[in-house]
Amino acid sequence: MPLTPLDIHNKEFSRRLRGYDEDEVNEFLDQVIKDYESVIRENKELQNQLLTVQEKLDHFANIEETLSKTIIVAQEAADEVRNNAKKEAQLILKEAEKNADRIVNEALAKSRRVSLEVEELKKQASIYRARFRTLVEAQLELLTQESWESLEDRNIEREVKEIY
Repeated sequence: MPLTPLDIHNKEFSRRLRGYDEDEVNEFLDQVIKDYESVIRENKELQNQLLTVQEKLDHFANIEETLSKTIIVAQEAADEVRNNAKKEAQLILKEAEKNADRIVNEALAKSRRVSLEVEELKKQASIYRARFRTLVEAQLELLTQESWESLEDRNIEREVKEIY
């Protein structure tokens, strides 16, 4: 157990013949007591400061740990968001590709239908021209036949007879 200033103050030395000067010893002990009390006070203050600093250090260590965990969670969340964004982008891309394929297929089908319709119209136009040509040729043939001329002569004769 360490000495206290009171222990030093109450210390009694045995007396001998020709011993130390009692006033000088007491004066020295008083000085030791003051210095010892000062050291004890300073030690207590330093211990209190040390406790305060230790509490702050513990507090900051907790904050550091919390921040580290928060950063890790934020990084994980960012990674998850990035991965979800990539997945969503891939889905959008696949959907766009499917839509593009569908549009191209529809356009090709429509192109084929239009092409078939054009071919059909060309055939119908060709048939119509052939029939019209046949009709015109038949009419020309009728006009060039002799029987038409004889009819024409008969009609003229009738008209002349009717006039006279």
